[in-house]
Formats: sequence, C-alpha cells, structure tokens
Amino acid sequence: MSFVITHRKNTAWRNMVTRQQATDVIVYGYIETTQAKAKELRKHVDHLITLGKKNTLAAKQEILSFVVKNKQMDKQAILKKITTTLAKKYADRKGGYTRVLKLDNRAGDNTKMAIIQLV
Repeated sequence: MSFVITHRKNTAWRNMVTRQQATDVIVYGYIETTQAKAKELRKHVDHLITLGKKNTLAAKQEILSFVVKNKQMDKQAILKKITTTLAKKYADRKGGYTRVLKLDNRAGDNTKMAIIQLV
C-alpha cells in the first residue's frame, strides 16, 4: 500500500518561498518571517542588490530569473528598482544591505520570529 505524504515541504516549495520573500523585501522594504527564514533570506537579498550595483546584462538576467511577480510590481519594475533606486542608495556600501531584528515568539506554535529589512 502506498500513499503520498503531502505535509512535507520539498525543495521546490522552499525555493519558491525564498524567491517570493526576497522579492517582497525588495518591494516593501521589510517583511516579518521566522528567524531561520530571515537568516537564509539575507544572503539572497544582498546578492540581488550586489547584482543591481553591477548593472550588466548578465546581472540583470540573473535578477529577472530570481525575482517573481508581486501584487504591486511586475518583474521589470522590480529590476528597475534594484538597478536604480537601491543601487544608488547602497553605492558606497560593500555589503550588509539588510538587518534582521528579533521579535517575540509566535503565539500559535512558539516559533522565533524576526523582521528582515533593508538598512
């Protein structure tokens, strides 16, 4: 007898959540998530901004392949925001474009929560 276990998260799901949350940090400036996801997300957001500072065709293609469409912005608008607004804002900075602020534990399952935001 075989059955499908539907409650496990697979790699594709985890990658999609990471891409969506990284896009949300770029669009909104911050998001609230678990501490583990925030720490993992930090390197992806920093990499996107570093690519935006390079402003080459290859960097733009990599950004477009990573970000996903959002309610407020499409992929081209997100690319423009990264390569113009954020690249100018962080032109003198060599890295560390995000910060993770710890919050109280979530009420339902006592998970450690955090806010990841652009500096």
